[in-house]
Amino acid sequence: MKFFIDTANLQEIAEANNMGILDGVTTNPSLMAKEGITGKANILQHYINICNIVDGPVSAEVIATDFEGMVREGEELAALHKNIVVKIPMIAEGLKAIKYFSNKGIRTNCTLIFSAGQALVAAKAGATYISPFLGRLDDVSTDGLQLIEQIRLIYDNYAFDTEILAASVRHPMHIINCASIGADVMTGPLSAIKALVKHPLTDIGLQQFLADHAKGNQ
Repeated sequence: MKFFIDTANLQEIAEANNMGILDGVTTNPSLMAKEGITGKANILQHYINICNIVDGPVSAEVIATDFEGMVREGEELAALHKNIVVKIPMIAEGLKAIKYFSNKGIRTNCTLIFSAGQALVAAKAGATYISPFLGRLDDVSTDGLQLIEQIRLIYDNYAFDTEILAASVRHPMHIINCASIGADVMTGPLSAIKALVKHPLTDIGLQQFLADHAKGNQ
C-alpha cells in the first residue's frame, strides 16, 4: 500500500518523508488556502516546492470545470515537474479531460468519487488514480469502506490499471481497513500516519528494556 500525505504544509510533508514511508502527496485548493498560499504564481511555485521534497506523485488540482479550461490548466500543471499528477473532478467534462490526458501520457487523479459507478467510468476514461472520499461518506452515515471494497471487486473483475486512492482518511483504523480491503493508496493527515507507529505496549516494553539496561550498568 502506498502512503500519500494530504496537505500543502511543507514541514509536514518533510516530516512524513523523513519517516521513510512516504510515497506521494495530494493537495487541493482548500489545503493551499489553509497554508495561506494564494495567487496563481505562488500556487504553482508551491507545487514545485512540494515536488522538491518528495520523489513521488504530487496531485495538483485544476480549478476549471469545462473541458478546455481543465486541459489548459492541466497541461500547465503537468509541465511544472515530472511528479505532477493532474487532479480532475468527477464530472462529465472531467471524464473528457481524463481521456485527453490519458492519450497524452499525462497521469490523472479523478477526485470527488462517491459511488462505484463514478469509479467505473473514471477507470474507463483512463484515470491513473481515483479518489473515493472515505471520511466524507462516513460523515453522512454511509459506509465508505464498503465503497472501497466494491470498487476493488469491480477493478479486479476487469483488470483495470486505475489505482484506488482512498481519500479523506481520518484516523489509523481507516488506513488499516483500507489496507485489508486492498486499496492501492491511502492519503490522509500526518496525525493518522504517525498514529500507526504508536502502541502503549511498545512504550511500556521500551521503558522496561531501558530500565533493565540501566540496572545492569550500575
